[in-house]
Amino acid sequence: MIILFDLDGTLIDSTEAILEGFHHSFEMYQYPHPSDEEIKALIGHPLDVMFSELGAPQEKVWDFVDTYKEYYREISTQKTELLPFAKEAIYLASEFAELGIVTTKTAKYSKILMEHFGLMEKFKVLIGREDVQNPKPHAEPILTALKSFENIDAKDIWMIGDTELDLISAQSACVKSIGVLSGYGDKETLLKHTKTIFNNTIEAIEYLEGRKTTHIPF
Repeated sequence: MIILFDLDGTLIDSTEAILEGFHHSFEMYQYPHPSDEEIKALIGHPLDVMFSELGAPQEKVWDFVDTYKEYYREISTQKTELLPFAKEAIYLASEFAELGIVTTKTAKYSKILMEHFGLMEKFKVLIGREDVQNPKPHAEPILTALKSFENIDAKDIWMIGDTELDLISAQSACVKSIGVLSGYGDKETLLKHTKTIFNNTIEAIEYLEGRKTTHIPF
């Protein structure tokens, strides 16, 4: 079995760092700040899309993004936490599956975060925004991650995520998906893209462990 995880809202909570990073960028360029709720509603999308949607002028979007990344790099490890039972979920999953991370965050900083938590060694691959041309909900991030695994045609492959972007990406890549309610997506939206939804990642992993043990067909 191969299990791919999203990061924000699935394994980690970096809401405070994200919000602070966005407000820092809008302050730096002296543009009206969006509300926290407006920012949170877009988490999971690429940064340039988020800044565009939040009112950054098109010609300055990448300046906003660069300012955000530089600031986020400074604060991310101090203002990011593992979600409850995420560590336990990762350890349990590593006992019966090969693991990867597929995120729209910058891979460089995501790896630093997971190393900070002492968990990066559990993952065979981490695919971030700079590793693909087309981020989620496109299939490319998942398909790129799967290149790091052997004999994928013979394996049960799952994507676990908290937003519809994760689930649509899984559908596009022809892999199975699980939605979790620990992040930024609501149940009604997630149900449009998967029938399998749990409160958090540990529940999802316990479900997959049961499938592995009993060989339940999809």
